[in-house]
Amino acid sequence: MDTLTTDTPHSSLTGVARVLVNAGKLNAKAAEELVKTVAKDKKGNFVSAVIGSGAINASDLAHTLAGALALPLLDLNAVDSQKLPKNIIENKLAAQYHVVVLGKRGNRLFIGASDPTDQEAVERIKFATQLSPEWVIVEHDKLSKILENAGTTATETLESMASGDFEFDVTDDVTTTEQPEAQSADVEDAPVVRFLQKMLIDAINARASDLHFEPYEYHYRVRFRIDGELREITQPPIAIKDKLASRIKVISRLDIAEKRVPQDGRMKLKFGSKAIDFRVSTLPTLFGEKIVIRILDPSSAKLGIDALGYEKQEKDRLLSAIQRPYGMILVTGPTGSGKTVSLYTCLNILNQPGVNISTVEDPAEINLPGINQVNVNDKAGLSFSAALKSFLRQDPDVIMVGEIRDLETADIAIKAAQTGHMVMSTLHTNDGPTTLTRLLNMGVAPFNIASSVLLITAQRLARKLCELCKQQADYPREALLRAGYQETDLDGSWRPYRAVGCSACSNGYKGRVGIYQVMPISEEIQRIILSEGTAMDIAAQAQRENVRDLRQSGLVKVKLGVTTLEEVISVTNE
Repeated sequence: MDTLTTDTPHSSLTGVARVLVNAGKLNAKAAEELVKTVAKDKKGNFVSAVIGSGAINASDLAHTLAGALALPLLDLNAVDSQKLPKNIIENKLAAQYHVVVLGKRGNRLFIGASDPTDQEAVERIKFATQLSPEWVIVEHDKLSKILENAGTTATETLESMASGDFEFDVTDDVTTTEQPEAQSADVEDAPVVRFLQKMLIDAINARASDLHFEPYEYHYRVRFRIDGELREITQPPIAIKDKLASRIKVISRLDIAEKRVPQDGRMKLKFGSKAIDFRVSTLPTLFGEKIVIRILDPSSAKLGIDALGYEKQEKDRLLSAIQRPYGMILVTGPTGSGKTVSLYTCLNILNQPGVNISTVEDPAEINLPGINQVNVNDKAGLSFSAALKSFLRQDPDVIMVGEIRDLETADIAIKAAQTGHMVMSTLHTNDGPTTLTRLLNMGVAPFNIASSVLLITAQRLARKLCELCKQQADYPREALLRAGYQETDLDGSWRPYRAVGCSACSNGYKGRVGIYQVMPISEEIQRIILSEGTAMDIAAQAQRENVRDLRQSGLVKVKLGVTTLEEVISVTNE
């Protein structure tokens, strides 16, 4: 009680110390000891000393000061630090007096501080800004965190993110015509270069297929697509967005001055003993250029057909079709379902010294030695159809068309298939039967489809269960029947697995496996095509010929313990 009724024992105390003693939060002797300790340490202050001693916590201190001094109290967790006013007072001054600018109205400057009794700070801020400071109490620890982030430069942040030793060199053929200003900028912005290298290395090690560099109004984020799912990896300083975009454009041979239109390019970087290609796409957004980098790993095209996930019956049908001397094979599915890898795998099987193979793609994703690959160039007039016409004069045995997009390309491809060439291509359709009706809708004559198409394979990619942590699960019998299993499948000899999650995987999944519908075009299906039957008619006939649809193929993978029922339902839910 004495401390509350008389000032005599602590009349020498001032500022925060006096307030705490008067409020009964601290005894006079302890306060005087802390004041002496702070006086010896030129860089110290009473607020951090009293919190550090454990006598009072930051929240209690802030509430006590706000009540005693009749000042407003603000929770900094409710404030977006990115939106706080910048450059009104220098970072050095803010750090010295432990303050943060919260806002400005007229000639009044609202200052957040954990010690509003510091008169020296008031005078310095008033002199530096020519404004009148008004104090707002904030918690010391939250203020320290904001000041720490503000005081760390973008360069320092990047250097800490990209710390570690690694070798990652741009191959000679890429950096041929860098602009002098870009080269000098690279020297100055070494942390940006190292950060980009670090992100690419991390993406490769994480088995990512794509990297997304995305600028927003108040933050910048990097996401990786791993096993088909986008995951946020880091949020570098927003100040680097333009430098990072320029660096990526330079090594991708894009126009660094053009920021108004999308651009596409490639880069090839050495990673350890092998070189990996990256496809780069830029897109102007409201707050800068979003850049997506696709990792094109050549080894994925050389996995072999067994690694792709074909069951024996499906594999035998596909291998039998590609060994035919002529005809057309179509691979269908949505973007990112692995169509290109399936086609490249087939081409690798056919890639022998005695076989002339030509491909036209937009763009050619993976370089395959021994195969003549052509990139579509619409500006120069080199379309899919133009390249196909040229191929037919090049004595080809096998032709691969990246995608059949229009009637002209479809007609030329079908004529090539009818005149002694093996033609492979892709279409964006859901499954085998709808592919045939899509060709009819494009205007291809039914007899041309029936006489040229040998086989259609539709596919999806499902996440594989992690072998280390997967566990058997008990699903209700009704749920399994509803998913597509027959009564005869539920004989008790097997149980589905569920995803668990461990340190070696992501949410119980690691890697992906293909789910396929491989549909040969039989005589019966040809008759349905010639009579212009529907996709449902074709699907019913395929079922009679023991062709599994995508859901049935996925259920086989569940039965084998390769993936989960939830995953199969999500990728085949049409």
